[in-house]
Amino acid sequence: MPKKIESSSKDLEKKLDLLIKRFEEQRGIINSYIKRERDWKKDKVLHRKEVSRLEKDLNKAKNE
Repeated sequence: MPKKIESSSKDLEKKLDLLIKRFEEQRGIINSYIKRERDWKKDKVLHRKEVSRLEKDLNKAKNE
């Protein structure tokens, strides 16, 4: 195999490895963001339920 083709294929291999590493990093960042977003939404729903329950208790106490 000529040296030019050999070096060219090695360069392509290095670039491909770099792109794969970047992709993995970005995927990790995105997955982390999605997990935090889901946790935040779950907490928001739980807090909203708690607020609703407390509002009902407050209204009951006012009516008594």
